[in-house]
Amino acid sequence: MQLTLHSDYSLRVLIYLSQTDKKISTITEISKFYQISKNHLVKVVHKLAQYGFIISTQGKGGGIQLAKKSSEIKVGDVVRKMEPNFNLVECFNEKTNQCVITDVCRLKGVMELGMKAFFNVLDQYTLVDCSTKFQVHKQG
Repeated sequence: MQLTLHSDYSLRVLIYLSQTDKKISTITEISKFYQISKNHLVKVVHKLAQYGFIISTQGKGGGIQLAKKSSEIKVGDVVRKMEPNFNLVECFNEKTNQCVITDVCRLKGVMELGMKAFFNVLDQYTLVDCSTKFQVHKQG
């Protein structure tokens, strides 16, 4: 299984914000720090704000910051919200499933157990657990 860049970038943005000690950051500075597309980050930040992980303010002095303490944001919650689906195999999507052995196959149950274990692990970790303090340089 591979997470989308959307989830990857979401976690990176949140980790970055967790390092700023509640100060407001901008998409531009985060984009420069990680050397990733500002256009992608705009979409990621919009979704993070929709789900209540961050607060976004407009105008002069505006920017983004965590909506709650980094110790309260679980990695599993972020991944669940940011991924479009978890269709690990074809039969996970009942609408498009064309697999001819679906009725007799037990693979789906095995994959569901694996995904449950995956999220059980992710749910044990918060943003605090995901990084050591690194130097965030504000652009003046």
